[in-house]
This record gives sequence, structure tokens and C-alpha cells, in this order.
Amino acid sequence: MTAVLESGRTRPVRLRGADLLEQLLDAGSFRNWDRPPSVPAGAARSYLDDLERARERSGADEAVLSGEGLIDGHPVAVLASEFTFLGGSIGRATADRIVAAIEEAGRRRLPLIAGPASGGTRMQEGTLAFLQMVRITEALTSYKALGLPYMAYLRHPTTGGVFASWGSLGHLTVAEPGALVGFLGPKVYAGLKGEEFPAGIQSSGHLLAHGTVDAVLDVAGFRNVAAGVLGILAGSGAAALFAAPDGGAGPARQGSVWDSVLRSRDPGRPGLAELLDAGFGRTVRLSGTGRGELSASTAVVLAELPEPGGHGTRPVVVVGQDRAAQRAGAVLDAAGLAQARRGMRLAQDLGLPLVTVVDTPGAELSVQAEEAGIAGGIADCIAGLLQLTVPNVAILMGEGTGGGALALAATRRTVAAEHAWLAPLPPEGASLIVHGNTAHARELAEQQRIGARELFDDGAVHELVGEALPGGDPGFCRRLVSAAARQLAAQERLAVHEGESQERRGGRNS
Repeated sequence: MTAVLESGRTRPVRLRGADLLEQLLDAGSFRNWDRPPSVPAGAARSYLDDLERARERSGADEAVLSGEGLIDGHPVAVLASEFTFLGGSIGRATADRIVAAIEEAGRRRLPLIAGPASGGTRMQEGTLAFLQMVRITEALTSYKALGLPYMAYLRHPTTGGVFASWGSLGHLTVAEPGALVGFLGPKVYAGLKGEEFPAGIQSSGHLLAHGTVDAVLDVAGFRNVAAGVLGILAGSGAAALFAAPDGGAGPARQGSVWDSVLRSRDPGRPGLAELLDAGFGRTVRLSGTGRGELSASTAVVLAELPEPGGHGTRPVVVVGQDRAAQRAGAVLDAAGLAQARRGMRLAQDLGLPLVTVVDTPGAELSVQAEEAGIAGGIADCIAGLLQLTVPNVAILMGEGTGGGALALAATRRTVAAEHAWLAPLPPEGASLIVHGNTAHARELAEQQRIGARELFDDGAVHELVGEALPGGDPGFCRRLVSAAARQLAAQERLAVHEGESQERRGGRNS
């Protein structure tokens, strides 16, 4: 699903919270959870008057409403700011309502969707209101620890402590076209600095371009994305796209290791985009790290994986290297590695299997890469993979050069295309180190046993997937994904067996 960039409109028409939910949820499905807000203890008369005027002007009793409803028939919990109530500001009673809704969503094991539109915390309540951001963040952290999905739709405006807490913790974050989204409100900046904040910096489109949000969509577009995510996570879908053949060692080698290296570099060779299109069902692609970093070199995708044997689908997270984008100039940089770590966290948070796709000519080699700590980024990815408790598998799809490849290859299981390879350097680089020139690249490729067949024989690859002769192989991507599905299933069978064995041993020892 593609992000829609902002229109030429400077600011969107501001929706009331109830109107947002009416457009977001299935007709007639909303059920309100709100209880009357408490009166702030020790509040000044002027503040109580402000609250009374806010209720009259907005028709709401507080700056947020909560409840449950359906999106394409999928049950969800919802939170929606009401900006006309004191600018959507968060006081103690507002936080009570937000925390109660988050906790109720967790008890009912409902996905949670929030639509903040707020200037931040409520100045009339001072520091105690400010501290509510910690409380809301704690509630959301506990909710996410249950393996439940949280999606945020940042509306105009979302600023201050709201953006720095529940506005920035979504597994998926979408912003409204033309919305003002930023940490420091422009009025405050101008008043404190004596100059206007640079135009456009805190716009939703600018944040999309810098990897802070995943998409910029109107409410209908966000509803479609949310429905897609909910459908994938529900594990429903059409029958599998293919029947999985038995696994095994794969076909006999066609050509030398060097032939594989050359074939992996063919511009017409299928890559990540073709794998997603042909091998998976519905997909929702995230964008950037959510923390101001963006790289086209690496993709994070929530996807439907066809089960082995054609028995439906299941949700997975795919973290893949896009070789086509890298060849076009989007180098595998520190931001790309940070995006990969976001995908690993997403899989762990939601308890979903992780599929990585290794296909890269190598990580960025530059002064900028060194200054951005690219080596540490690779180490963090490897450590992140090793710490996962969810099933995980790597697909070696083509080129596999250096630490950039290893960053996504440190999984429990590995499947490889027949002509994929994995090496500490490209063969030309290895030849330069050993011989001082690139003339021995072919020889070094053979000696280092970098080819998929050699990796399988040496125990580093668990399953090989055959490739047709040059000229096209429409089933290639489907076979790769089928092999990955088998390896995930094997891990789950092993986990069940080990759990049963431990239970039997525990019973004998009791």
C-alpha cells in the first residue's frame, strides 16, 4: 500500500474526534467506554470555568474519547483526541481515560488505534499533567508487551508531549495530509526564540520524507491500511499461492561458483519486489525507522505467508535488502540497518515469525558511513537476530557481500537460491587482498566456498532452491518463500517437541 503525499492544502480540515471514528469504523459499530471525568483536585476557579466552557463549546466532556468498534469486521479499541476541548490537551482526567482504554484493550486482547490531535499537556495543571506522559507510555509499553498491535494516526496538530509519547510508539504510524506534527509547537518556538520556525519542517510530508512516519494518508486511506494490517494479523486470507514440495538438498549445481556470482549480478534477476509480489499474499510496507532515518536499501513489510501444503496463510514480518534500489544508488547505509532493527523489534513485539532477505552488493563504504557507526549497526542487527524468541529464517536470494549481508543472515535457519552466495568481501575484493589485483576473483570464489551449494554442504544452509536456466523462472520466488515457510514450521515443531519433553521430565521429577 503506497503512501499518499500531501496535497497543496496548507492545513487539513480539522475533524472532531467523533467524526474521525465515524469515518474510520464500520457504520454503527462504535461503543463508547468513557466514564465521567473526575474534577481536578485543588483546581482554581478559573480552570473549572475553562473546563465548563470547553464542554459547552466542544460538546465533549474531555479531550479524548475511547471505545471499541469494527474495521472491516475486525474488532479494535480506539482513542481519539477532541481538539476543540482545550486544544486536545492532556490533563490528569484525560490521562485516566487514555490509560483505562489501553488497559481495557489489553484485557480484551484488542488491537489499539489512536488518533491524537493535541497541543500537548494541559498548562493549567502544570507538572502533574506533564508527568501523565510517563504514565501513558508505561501503559502502552505494558500493552505492547502482550504482543498486541498499536497503530497511530497523527492528526492536525500533534505536538509536544503527546507526539513524544503515545504519538510516537505505534507499530505503524500514519499522518494526516497537511498536518502539523512536531515536538515544539511553532508558537512556542517563535515566542522563545524571537523568530518563526522554518516553514514545512513540521509537516507530515516532511516527516514522511525523513522516515518518521510510514505514510501520509487521509482517513479513508488510513482505514484501508489498518484493515490490511488487521486482516494479515488475523491470519485469514485466500488459500496458499502454491503447494509446497518436499524440502531437500536441491538440484545438482549448474555451472561454477563464479557463474553463480555473475548470475546474481544480472540486472534482470528477481529481487525483493518480485519476491513480495509473487511469494506472499497481502503486504503492508513500513517506511523509515520512525526516528528520522530513511533508506530505500532495506524494506520492512508486514505480510501474509502461505502455509506449507496450501493450508491458508499466516502473518510474518519481512525485513529485506532491495538490491534494485541499491543498484540505483540507495546504498545499504546505517539508516537501512536501523530500519532492519525496527523490523526485528516489530516481529518480537507482535510475536510474529521473521523472514529476512539477503541480497546486497555490500554495505556503504564512505566517511559518512564510518561517522554514522555502520559497524555498530551491523553488530546490533546480528545481536538483535540472535536475541529473537520468535521463529526466524533468512532467504539468501542473490548477492551476499560482507557485513551488510551478515546483518540479516544470522538467523536460526537459512534457505538459499541455487545461485546465491555469501562472502566476507566480493570476490574481487578478496583477490585484491590476497594477490594485489582482481584477476584471481574467480579462483578465490571457488577456494572460499562462497556458493549456496558449498554452504549447504558445509552445513551453513538448511535448504537449497533450484533455479531454471537463464530466460525466466516464474516459480522461482514462490519456491523460495515456500522453503522459508517450511523452515519456520520446522522450528515451531521443534519448539513444541522440546516443550513436551521438558513437561514430561518435569512430571517425572515431581
